[in-house]
Amino acid sequence: MTEFTLKYGTNPNQTPARLFMEDGGELPVEVLNGNPGYINFLDALNAWQLVRELKQALHLSAAASFKHVSPASAAVGIPLSGPMKRSCFVDDVEGLDDSPLASAYARARGSDRVSSFGDWAALSDVCDVTTARLLKREVSDGVIAPGYEPAALEILKTKRDGRYNIVRIDPSYEPAELERRQVFGVTFEQKRNDAVINAELLRNIVTKNRELPASAARDLIVALVTLKYTQSNSVCFAVGGQTVGVGAGQQSRIHCTRLAASKADTWFLRQSPKVLALPFWEDIRRPERDNVIDGYINQNEEDVCAEGVWHRYFSRRPEPFTREEQRAFLRNIDGVALGSDAFFPFGDNIERACRSGVRFVAQPGGSVRDAEVIASCDRHDMVMAMTGTRLFHH
Repeated sequence: MTEFTLKYGTNPNQTPARLFMEDGGELPVEVLNGNPGYINFLDALNAWQLVRELKQALHLSAAASFKHVSPASAAVGIPLSGPMKRSCFVDDVEGLDDSPLASAYARARGSDRVSSFGDWAALSDVCDVTTARLLKREVSDGVIAPGYEPAALEILKTKRDGRYNIVRIDPSYEPAELERRQVFGVTFEQKRNDAVINAELLRNIVTKNRELPASAARDLIVALVTLKYTQSNSVCFAVGGQTVGVGAGQQSRIHCTRLAASKADTWFLRQSPKVLALPFWEDIRRPERDNVIDGYINQNEEDVCAEGVWHRYFSRRPEPFTREEQRAFLRNIDGVALGSDAFFPFGDNIERACRSGVRFVAQPGGSVRDAEVIASCDRHDMVMAMTGTRLFHH
């Protein structure tokens, strides 16, 4: 395929729109089903780069859930615990533990389920049947992968009344070194960001505590690769081989950190006994459960637990999840990794991150207040590596 005609561009008034190669060559993608749009392909191509790099860096199956050209989450294929399966709504999935790819997508989709609603999924490996079954039950716009098992492809083709977007990408495709884009009729050209993210970036540890376990190095790599394809400014929390909070597109880094930390807190609280025991009616749909859980955790009492409202969702009125209870639960969280796409200008980012269990940090460094940030880490016995590599993405 040398060209693909799109229904429209970013918005319906932006026509004509198409996908093509400037050199007239073959596109590296093939549409197997559906009719992906302009934004779909932006998500697909960014998400594919992310999972491809995670697989290359960690040699594990990887998956990402993308929305509006930033990842809601990304993960590698590590088995899920029982409470995590329940919080991700995958405890009923047969064969999950036998499919690293399905485990990766279950983690990626389950990390921030509200943001992942209507996502574009990316898979590092050939899509198997278990992963296809996971995708089929979620509200999702499409998927990109290097291939699909025949049975998996047939499952996905039944999704959205046969209109689900399925894209296959040539895994051997490598883009040109220079890339171009236009803004307001002006053409920009730059060298493609081919910075390699691996354990070598974590060697320059600048804190008193220099103990960086292999699991923490893995999580920092997950965070940094995710940031490479997240709209800047951005900060990412990761633990257990997955991102648990992505703060993207904020003008202030402290707002990035607060947003990412809030999402991470919600992810941890979803696995608390009080949330797992919520008495939902059996016919409540998955997206509605996501919204209700988010409201319950974030104390939106009028929407969830108020008199005359709760019975829409629950068989009995649940007890509120008080701030004191939440803080007590979160005090037990530790070992979280934090990546930043650019330097921290103030120590306030570290102080906020500490309250969400962050123990390991990776950031480029280079601020005039680096010493202040290092001192903040030392106060909390954190380990911080300065990578020297900025990861802005626009």
